[in-house]
Amino acid sequence: MTLSHALLPSQSLVTRILMVVGGSFLIALSAQIKVPMIPVPMTLQTLAILFVGLTFGARMGALTVAAYLAEGAAGLPVFAGGATGAALVGPTAGFLFGFVAMAYLAGLAADRGVKGLVPTLLVALAVSALLYMPGVYWLATFIGFEKAVVAGMMPFLVGDAVKAAIAALVVTGGWSFVKSRKS
Repeated sequence: MTLSHALLPSQSLVTRILMVVGGSFLIALSAQIKVPMIPVPMTLQTLAILFVGLTFGARMGALTVAAYLAEGAAGLPVFAGGATGAALVGPTAGFLFGFVAMAYLAGLAADRGVKGLVPTLLVALAVSALLYMPGVYWLATFIGFEKAVVAGMMPFLVGDAVKAAIAALVVTGGWSFVKSRKS
């Protein structure tokens, strides 16, 4: 059982549609929030994607991120910095498409019963690290592999670890809330 099922036991079609729309809105909003960090600012986009995956499960998480990508492809300014569909073929496209796998894999762990701070944190760290595979690979087609690692991965490692920890704390807190309601 996922956290969304625990909080919303009735998973009607309308409920699921609202979850996808709400989740894609959360991701879009998070993509616009820049947190100053050195050497580059970070957005909260991957935090929202981890949260969606860990909360909704594999299928709903991936569907939510796919809806987010479709919104951008349709011309809505949902990507970081208000970017639209052009980003889906630009240097960051590997990361954008990798978000679907990120949500799916985080959700798969949730579907299989991963709970608790440490297991959830380990999952969040692992799927965050895996995002670099399509992201850096695609970026390398524009600037070369070495530069892609330096520009597309190294500056983001600490921020992604922090976001993984925040996602794990929030989701674990959600499970604690569910448990306390049953007591």
